Amino acid sequence: MTPILQHLVEMTGHRDHLRLEASVLTTLLQLGRNMEVRALEFFFSDSQVMVRPRSWSHRGEVISSECEASVDPARGVLTNMPELTECLKEHCEVALRSSPNSHTLWLPVWIEDKAYACLEVTQNKPFTRRERDVIMGVFQVYQNYQNLLDYSERDALTGLLNRKTFEEHFARITTPSNSEFDQLDTGADTPQQWLAVIDIDHFKQVNDVYGHLYGDEVLILVANLLRSSFRAQDRVFRFGGEEFVVLLRSATLEHAAQAFERFRFTVQEHMFPQIGGITVSIGFTSTMDGAPVEVLGRADQALYYAKENGRNQVRYYDLMLSRGEVKSQITHGEIELF
Repeated sequence: MTPILQHLVEMTGHRDHLRLEASVLTTLLQLGRNMEVRALEFFFSDSQVMVRPRSWSHRGEVISSECEASVDPARGVLTNMPELTECLKEHCEVALRSSPNSHTLWLPVWIEDKAYACLEVTQNKPFTRRERDVIMGVFQVYQNYQNLLDYSERDALTGLLNRKTFEEHFARITTPSNSEFDQLDTGADTPQQWLAVIDIDHFKQVNDVYGHLYGDEVLILVANLLRSSFRAQDRVFRFGGEEFVVLLRSATLEHAAQAFERFRFTVQEHMFPQIGGITVSIGFTSTMDGAPVEVLGRADQALYYAKENGRNQVRYYDLMLSRGEVKSQITHGEIELF
């Protein structure tokens, strides 16, 4: 079996978006010695379409935002890539930019009529017809398989990850690497993983007064704000209805609280068409101790307290527990779960 076929077999063996993405980039890297590849994601921020790398090559290896050590790559405005901007506008399969020492192909990943991501291939010489044909062939296999995963793992309305993918992502970010075992006794200044449950305040009134069409638009716009407010390595889920969950990676308590407070303020200041202003309530906690259902339960307790005590606020479970505002739940170690 040729190396390219071996990589295609490996690529279609993955059941996870980021691993599939890293695998297709690795496959493309086999096509040329001086090639660089990236996977870009699109999102809205301040009414502009933004773009940022989610996975990329470095010295022949693929680095993913899944890696704990990676920093969030700088975001940019999509209009700085006019060829790609025009391609997305015209719903094209490929965009090309050529200069004397750099030639770039962009391959948008279309899901129905929307493109949430794009593969970028760059090399220092023009692409031959054969190279383009092989790249397009690999890409089409990837896109077909990506669409199958999206159908089962993405929320159809917002494009966010759905609830059934949560436990797998939770397990991945809470399993310490070898270099992290000596950091398990974490303090407030040590980066940790965090989980937040976010709920739109008075969402039922939005549906009752304006109708479900406007309610759906609110959910889509809140999802867009979530994408722009958090980093590529963080994970955002729609759990159903007006409830969202964020897994925030490698942040201190101070930075986590700031990130959730910043998102709350962003929603508060955003003007939603027809409806005007809405707010969200947020409860969050560390993922350091407990099974997914327990961590979710703690964040949910903090969220419930926020909604019962004024809404439009962020509450941290451990601080509330120390103040006696919530009571510790029974853990799975104290009862037998069925």
